[in-house]
Amino acid sequence: MSLAGETGTSSTPPRANAPAHGASVIESTPNSRGASVVSENIDLVGVQVKEVRPWIQRDIEQAKQCKADAMLQALLQRASCAPETKQPELLQKCLSAVLPVCNGQVSAGGIHSSGVGTALKNYVRPGVENMFYGPFIEATNIALACLEGIKVDGMRAPVPAVDMICQQNDMPMYQMHQAAKSTRKPDIVILPLNSACASFEDKKGDKKGRQKDEEKHDTKRKTHMFKNAMAKPLAPLLWTDVLACIEFKRKTPGRTKGISSPPPSYTVTDYIPTKPEFLPVDHLKAGDPTPAPSQAPVQPASDTARLSSGLTAEQPSKGGSSSKRKAADTLESSAKKPRVNPDEPDVTVQTGLYAAEMFAANLAVNHLINLIVVDEVMWIWYYDRQGTIQSSGINFIQDLPRFMVLLYALQRFKLEDWGRNKDFLPVQLEGKQCHEFKIKDTELGEVDLLLHTSHDDRVTHYGLQGRATNVIPVTSEALAKKYTHIQDGMVAKIFWGEASRISEPKILDRVKEIAKVHPTVQGHIPELLWHHAFTNPTSAVREVLGVPEPTVGSRVLYILVFRKLHSITKLHGKEFFDAWRQCILCHLTLWKEGVYHRDISPGNLMWYRINGKLIGVLNDYDLSSLASVVGPQGNERTGTVPFMALDLLTAEAQRGEVKHLYRHDLESFVWVFAWVFLRYRQGVLLPRELRPLDEWATLDAIACGEKKLVFLARRFKYKPPDLQTSGSNIDWSSWQFLLECCGALDTAAYNHRNRVQLILLGQQQSMGGVVEQINAEETVSDMDDFLGKFTSTNGWAALSNPSPSQ
Repeated sequence: MSLAGETGTSSTPPRANAPAHGASVIESTPNSRGASVVSENIDLVGVQVKEVRPWIQRDIEQAKQCKADAMLQALLQRASCAPETKQPELLQKCLSAVLPVCNGQVSAGGIHSSGVGTALKNYVRPGVENMFYGPFIEATNIALACLEGIKVDGMRAPVPAVDMICQQNDMPMYQMHQAAKSTRKPDIVILPLNSACASFEDKKGDKKGRQKDEEKHDTKRKTHMFKNAMAKPLAPLLWTDVLACIEFKRKTPGRTKGISSPPPSYTVTDYIPTKPEFLPVDHLKAGDPTPAPSQAPVQPASDTARLSSGLTAEQPSKGGSSSKRKAADTLESSAKKPRVNPDEPDVTVQTGLYAAEMFAANLAVNHLINLIVVDEVMWIWYYDRQGTIQSSGINFIQDLPRFMVLLYALQRFKLEDWGRNKDFLPVQLEGKQCHEFKIKDTELGEVDLLLHTSHDDRVTHYGLQGRATNVIPVTSEALAKKYTHIQDGMVAKIFWGEASRISEPKILDRVKEIAKVHPTVQGHIPELLWHHAFTNPTSAVREVLGVPEPTVGSRVLYILVFRKLHSITKLHGKEFFDAWRQCILCHLTLWKEGVYHRDISPGNLMWYRINGKLIGVLNDYDLSSLASVVGPQGNERTGTVPFMALDLLTAEAQRGEVKHLYRHDLESFVWVFAWVFLRYRQGVLLPRELRPLDEWATLDAIACGEKKLVFLARRFKYKPPDLQTSGSNIDWSSWQFLLECCGALDTAAYNHRNRVQLILLGQQQSMGGVVEQINAEETVSDMDDFLGKFTSTNGWAALSNPSPSQ
């Protein structure tokens, strides 16, 4: 947990479906299929936003599936008067209720539902992608106007506070992620009417079409529907306002043959599977634009690739460039025409990138919904921190009632049904956005938190699933009264922890007990001031949708308040070494006492000062485990790829077949030392052209392991270019120490490879007999011996000796 500089990236490696043949036991928690995020802090590795796509694509490839009717039923229940009560009859009741709208028999405020059919007839005509937008928006908004008055027993009325409308965008939208700026360009968005209208205001506040302030709601809506909803906004839309994105693709751009026309009338029918029924990543780019219905998404994956556009360093926009591919080049068969830009993301990944923007735009978002439309088929995509779920396709031309039911449900959504977190209330403080959180507490009465979500020190998350950690400066009258010794501020850590893991507060309880009797731990652990766990598991919707293994990887939202700490990347020379060394000694004691950290990274090594003395802190225990708990805990990966031990960056380790030992964490400390020493000077991240190792953060686990082996073999070539001119003995001692550490790791890696080869040979010869495990148990003596390989170096001695200056 850090408030500045690079912090823990989450390049999550792949997790295989099952152990390799012959493996009798899972030795450690396998890497999660769904904790893939670029970083808990974009600054961590100097990851550019253009490199975000790999993690998003891996998450999308791992999407679960559900039937369209199950999704519609779940959304209707959420919009009902009793959302916690099962109401299996809702879907059929609503399908029947919307038929008059489908068949052009409803009029509302001068808007006739016959316009839906007219718009859909225009939609099915031949043309390129952007010719779809207008007819689709027109049909959707006419339907929404006519659905307002449809009453179904047990369903809520439309929500005036939201007042959703379908709006064309197809324009760049921007968002800042700390020091990085993203540019995305969704085709169509759903947002509140007032937000849509605001985007057509000129600088004086006058609205296009000369709408008057005193206009009634119906007139305002009708005017916007027919004048502005099908036009590009005059000003960029805000991600904070977007409720859903709708992304379009043509199977064959510029096709001369249209889509089948709407039927003369509609009735309630059973669901008919579309072709394809589900939408895998890149399936329309492979050559056959209409694969068989049995085709299913690829399940196992991890994190790598590159994106042609997206998050970039803050810089002026050049001509409003889009992160999208042009319509004419997206889904055309590769057999007919080569792809113009092979790096451009697939529609499923593109829509996932929009979801990442929507998650980042608002605090502690619970879930999101987006839609993908390919010709006449629509897929509903549901995103939360456990993973992604896509429904089977709905042919909204031939099966219009199901599309109308979807709009009927969404029209009755409150903001929290869209996924906004109602517990964190947005407020303005001195012109800056903040969030209030208040809750009753048995000890303190009421805890009041003011989260400074616009503060420069905020650490944000950018991605789809996983912990999604945000660290935000916070003030609290109640906590300030209780903890009068806290003078340097507090931070709130908000994250989605795995429900099956021991919670971080419980692990910290054990850590505090150890600190009472061990000076190497006392003062070197985070000070937890207050915490709260929400009762909203992500597994609930999966149980409703009938997703297999709904509780695997289920997550719940936590908020923890800590004393503010500082990142180790802000230190230099002997102070950096001293804080790093203190964290190693704290970690060793905790491991011997049965607390296994298992996620050593720059973001988890912190410090503070007390009476002028520097104190290193081993931080972040949300992926830790306890020796007292038998077996793997949770489904999330334990480790941050650029800093993971070489033994863990193998296919076997990614399948959970390699036990995570103390020496693996100690090796991670060495990689952290290399990372900070080679990439920072005086606590400042070096320019991209002067710092090495960037690619470690964008590779999958196995590829990163290979790069690190190359680093060990060629370590002398990584000497910092300023070492000769700096004149600093401390820098030379740090470089010497790094070389000595790398030598120790290189020798250990060599010995380990030889040992593994002997073990594998023994396995082949044993014909299935009992053989030695690749990773044997460690003794306390083994731990001390391995640490001694580093403490006995000349560099450790030189950096440990006090000196008058650095």
